[in-house]
Amino acid sequence: MSRIECRGRTALVTGASSGLGADFARDLAARGANLVIVARRDDKLTLLADEICTAHGVDIKAIPMDLGTERAPQELHRQLTEAGLAVDFLVNNAGFGVYGDFLTLDWERENAMLQLDVVTLTHLSKLFGRDMAERGFGAMLQIASTGAFQPSPGYASYAAAKAYVKSFSYAIDHEMRPRGVTSTVLSPGVTATEFLQVSGQRRNWFHKLTMMQSPAVARVGINAMLARRKGVVAGWMNKLAAHSNRMNPTAVSTGIAAVAMKN
Repeated sequence: MSRIECRGRTALVTGASSGLGADFARDLAARGANLVIVARRDDKLTLLADEICTAHGVDIKAIPMDLGTERAPQELHRQLTEAGLAVDFLVNNAGFGVYGDFLTLDWERENAMLQLDVVTLTHLSKLFGRDMAERGFGAMLQIASTGAFQPSPGYASYAAAKAYVKSFSYAIDHEMRPRGVTSTVLSPGVTATEFLQVSGQRRNWFHKLTMMQSPAVARVGINAMLARRKGVVAGWMNKLAAHSNRMNPTAVSTGIAAVAMKN
């Protein structure tokens, strides 16, 4: 398959109010894509929509919505279907992490993370993937993490959720590709966003050593999606670490991750 042209296409970006989500939206708009941006924070979403519309002149629809509820994916799909908007690109960016000892982490917050990072992502992929397959065209970008490549003490359930995203994306890409739809999984490492603040982890030596800027990570992901690649790791240090984890025994990789993620 040849590289996809964005101009005139419509991209749905979730979790778009800040960080990677906002930069995915900016990058796609700069390439000529019209946008649907979704996030909880209405004020930040509106500011982003105004910024992008002024800078790039694309059509943009901002939908304030908490995607972490069971019915949210179906409601979002219904709204866009009724508005006559066909989604050509789905950027499944909405998500967050929780950091801490597994036995002492608050279950309600951990459960909310799993709902958003796993269940919502899966449901949105199914709903919009069906539409794409019917039209014979579409591309998805699923956001995993370098945490997907090994168990990560301190981020036990988050890393496991991202391992699910990585495995899920490769599997559905294999299924959908003959129908003209692809799924690319992006695995960023530490990125300069609100992630650490939200997760509850302090920035440590490892974060300072490996942190990438959000626009650069977003560009890597969008380039990979448009090239219809199956997966990509952002940054040469992260690629090296991911490759090393494939060769190390799991127990060794787990121990290394524990040291890197320790506050």
